[in-house]
Amino acid sequence: MAADELQDKRPPAKRGMYVLPSLFTCANVGAGYYAIISSIHAASGSYVLFDHAALAIVAAILFDGLDGRIARMTNTSSAFGRELDSLADVITFGVAPSLLAYLWGVSRVLPSQYPLFEARLRHFGVAICFLFLISGACRLARFNISVNPQPRNPGRPGRKYFVGMPIPAGAGVVAAVVHFEGGSPIYNVWESAIWVALIAFVGFLMVSSWRFWSGKEIDFGQRKPGRLLVIIVLLLAVLVEWHAIALLVIAMVYLVSGVVARLAYSLQKRSIQPSQTL
Repeated sequence: MAADELQDKRPPAKRGMYVLPSLFTCANVGAGYYAIISSIHAASGSYVLFDHAALAIVAAILFDGLDGRIARMTNTSSAFGRELDSLADVITFGVAPSLLAYLWGVSRVLPSQYPLFEARLRHFGVAICFLFLISGACRLARFNISVNPQPRNPGRPGRKYFVGMPIPAGAGVVAAVVHFEGGSPIYNVWESAIWVALIAFVGFLMVSSWRFWSGKEIDFGQRKPGRLLVIIVLLLAVLVEWHAIALLVIAMVYLVSGVVARLAYSLQKRSIQPSQTL
């Protein structure tokens, strides 16, 4: 029986239960607000706060994943909750990472022998970080109005995919890189240019129509979740022991997975077209 059918047959939730998913959404906003404040204070010299901002964004990703799961499991989904979640995501995964990306990766660049390039990079960095924010907001708006969206490069039949990189994953890339560096900002102008290029590419992936794994086929309500439980425990153990490397690997693998899926589809399509013309 499908999960949607099970949800429809559940008795209506008590009125107070509708607050539970929203509490996790508020925790999401709180983590984003803390990330913004920490980024601003870190710019004055306490660079460890950049790392705190990155970890706050990572925590917000967990809260964002939990609020939707809890709403579906408790049958407390509502239009108010969906709107609140979208507004929270703009703050936590749009404003907070874009500010962190600029203050950590662009604003601390030291004077170099290329002053003109350095000045242009600062201006360009502001524009790119702003475009990251706008791309994330557009990604959320498209997600809210889409009904059964299909990516340009469809995957396996019956599986659900995200169309474009989700905004929490985009924010996760920024947070993972900053945390991997321990909050120590970028000082080299060329490293900053690479960072700005990465931010621009992540923004493009969010507004693209490429497919990304959604994870919606994972069922936490199955009766025998032994294998899933073992995987989750192992993943948590790895994150606790090697959190900096593990978060960076997860973020980059997810980013690359969408690119590889798109390239594989394009190559497959090109190989089919000549055979059809013969």
